[in-house]
Amino acid sequence: MKEKRLTKVLFVCTGNICRSPTAEGIARHRIEAAGLSATIMVDSAGTYGAHVGELPDPRARKAAGKRGYDLSSLRARKLEMADFQNFDLLLAMDAAHLETMRGLCPEVYRPKLQLFMDYARKHQLSEVPDPYFGGENGFEAVLNYCEDAVEGLLEEIVGR
Repeated sequence: MKEKRLTKVLFVCTGNICRSPTAEGIARHRIEAAGLSATIMVDSAGTYGAHVGELPDPRARKAAGKRGYDLSSLRARKLEMADFQNFDLLLAMDAAHLETMRGLCPEVYRPKLQLFMDYARKHQLSEVPDPYFGGENGFEAVLNYCEDAVEGLLEEIVGR
């Protein structure tokens, strides 16, 4: 019988208060509901450290809560050098994050870096748009994109 290996996934955005904690919250919820907690671990971080220790944006928490996702236990943190070694996949919310990550990442770990929306099945976007400076509709859209990409990500991990 094949032993199941723990797959560690890190979602990365700018401040770790909107997009990446939303993706983490959705993934945690789906992983727990599917009984996959022993095989998939998720976390999130930001490329920018101004919000370290803060809760996700209130608008992100409100929108997520309406769909049954609880983001209240999450706290913003900054991407660390150790993350490149410790995680199997580091998923950027947009191309700018991916570029920043590539600049920081030791060459040996660069194959672990990808765009999160590469896992989306229903939406043809390459990036999750930043809702921070917009209204509530932006946070709803982020949820739609993240639900889609999380579904594809989990299908791929489970199928390995």
